[in-house]
Amino acid sequence: MKPAGGADDSELDPFEIEFRAEFRDNRGPREPFVNAHGVVIGDHDYASAQSPLEQWSKNTDPSVMAGEQWVHPYKDIGFLTKENKDLFERGIAPSSGLFMHPTHSTSIPLELDDDEYFPVPEVLDEP
Repeated sequence: MKPAGGADDSELDPFEIEFRAEFRDNRGPREPFVNAHGVVIGDHDYASAQSPLEQWSKNTDPSVMAGEQWVHPYKDIGFLTKENKDLFERGIAPSSGLFMHPTHSTSIPLELDDDEYFPVPEVLDEP
């Protein structure tokens, strides 16, 4: 199957996958584009002089780096994850479930007394 634009697998960008037809419609440009900050998106040159990352300070609002203007519709390293390849190339939706980090607890810490979890029966002195 050829991606939109007519390229075959050997011509895909290293950060691009072969999207199923239903994910190619109205996706956006295949070529790199310049966003509102003057940064070229989709050319893999992440050290652009105009990027807020290159001008970061304690006064920089991190939200300037959020939104669709920072993501290329076809060329993004995130497309190479197993979940995204399953979805966009094979049409397999991700399974739902609780988020679990492999080394850190993501649950809300509880400050409860152990007795609340493991009640100890009272000892009666009467026979």
